[in-house]
Amino acid sequence: MQIAVQIDPLRSATQALRRDGPLALVPTMGALHEGHLALVRAARERAAHVAVSIFVNPRQFGANEDLAKYPRQLDRDAALLEAEGVSLIWAPDAEAMYPEGYATTVAVGGVSSGLCGDARPGHFDGVATVVLKLFNQVQPDLALFGEKDWQQLAVIRRMARDLDLTGPHPDRIHGVATVREADGLALSSRNAYLSADDRARAAALPRLMRAASSAIADGTAIVATLADFKTALLAAGFESIDYADLRDAVSLDPVSTLGPAPARLLVAARIGGTRLIDNLPI
Repeated sequence: MQIAVQIDPLRSATQALRRDGPLALVPTMGALHEGHLALVRAARERAAHVAVSIFVNPRQFGANEDLAKYPRQLDRDAALLEAEGVSLIWAPDAEAMYPEGYATTVAVGGVSSGLCGDARPGHFDGVATVVLKLFNQVQPDLALFGEKDWQQLAVIRRMARDLDLTGPHPDRIHGVATVREADGLALSSRNAYLSADDRARAAALPRLMRAASSAIADGTAIVATLADFKTALLAAGFESIDYADLRDAVSLDPVSTLGPAPARLLVAARIGGTRLIDNLPI
């Protein structure tokens, strides 16, 4: 396994890897867990080689968010990825990714509005910018992203379509199902911030989401179901709810009545000062 930290060695490495067949990219910010490794395994099923980027992207963190304390553990992450058969790690620092004088930002309208876009202004501009740079740097044949951050996946898919990043590969952006703990909580690097008591209470999130999604699918009024869901979530120990909405799975437009188009229940809530996000299909 190779580790590149500068762009020229990266390009030499990826050029050599692509001679063997398709190259898949799994973008990450490190602090890897089983959810990331599930992406790597899915990538290995689809490509001859897998490249994983590890970069804590400052442009997707807000002024009061956890950039400084976000875990950075490259040696541990590299050992996990080598055991999974990854061929290349791209681990630039901020200076390599955003050199002095850097002045370009990518903004994706529509799907980036509302939900986390309202709660985290500028976040998805940072995501779109770094993902486009990763595509230009690694030049993968396909890339894999987790479905846990459904809005992020929608933003990336929209950008890929709009900027012709898919090329001859219409399925170049792959979403991989959320990996969950035994009690249903979605795996996230931020789960490590939870105290033992908050971690136990956090299991209410997936449980109540499943109940709400089942009720909506069975025809219970959407507005009333979402109101009951929020009340139950606060009663279970969550301090606040950024949103709990039913949205079109592709456009992310609000859904007031179920129709033939797939819908998604999307939630962001805070417990013990930690912001958790999750979603389920309806």
